[in-house]
Amino acid sequence: MFLTGLVLAAGASVRLGEAKQLLPYRGRTLLDATLDLARSCGFDQLIVTLGGAANNIRDRVDLTGCQVVENPRFSSGCGSSVSTAARAVDPLADALVLLLGDQPGVRAADVRRVAAAATPLAVCRYANGLGHPFRFGRDVLPELYDLHGDKAVWKLLHSGRHPVTEVPVDGPVPIDVDTRADYERLLAGEA
Repeated sequence: MFLTGLVLAAGASVRLGEAKQLLPYRGRTLLDATLDLARSCGFDQLIVTLGGAANNIRDRVDLTGCQVVENPRFSSGCGSSVSTAARAVDPLADALVLLLGDQPGVRAADVRRVAAAATPLAVCRYANGLGHPFRFGRDVLPELYDLHGDKAVWKLLHSGRHPVTEVPVDGPVPIDVDTRADYERLLAGEA
């Protein structure tokens, strides 16, 4: 199976007030940690979307092995990043696995389990709800071309147009860093 991984890292970090992708984390940056996770998953193609802080990210983050796709419409929500990146997915891809660039607590084993789901859509079922990563099978990829807004992938997931597999995952949904409080919770969890 040919798998494409997609790491969303184009946001402008409006709620945080600085580029969250570049926040210090484990001696590097938050985005470095997520890209390390993505590289460990064995994707055949790894795409990362950049936007708001693209130049600074290129200067400070190790993008080795990543196909960088810049989203000029990053301020319109993450749906535009998914839409932009979907056009760069290799034609051989059987599925696209979507990861958030500001959620380094996702485990590689859970990514692999979601990626292996044999339905058009798959999502992690954590102890406290649904969360990333998501898996979109080849038949769903064309629907990603027209996404827009911040909750676009969730709307697609809940649309009822495709069967969805919920992959059970131990523990709570990993912290997604959107605010200073989220970042502090993430760092506190390491202590």
